[in-house]
Amino acid sequence: MGRVMARLNLTLDDDTFQKLDRHTKRLGKPRARVATEILREGLARREAAERRKQLAADYAAGRADARALLKDLESAQLDLLDDEGA
Repeated sequence: MGRVMARLNLTLDDDTFQKLDRHTKRLGKPRARVATEILREGLARREAAERRKQLAADYAAGRADARALLKDLESAQLDLLDDEGA
């Protein structure tokens, strides 16, 4: 059986709504799809920032595997940059 997707009722201020509307028109996609993509991108960036913060703390504390974590983070950042260009 298929998975039911969650719904979100969201109130936006006029400025945010106008920016979303401009992106929607420029991309030629439905507003909900653009909003979902923007949320995903924002969440991915926030998670990456949290990982960088943790890495900095681990590196400062002398964590042995900090170099491997840094390499993983750099790879993820490059993936995000590739996604932005698409």
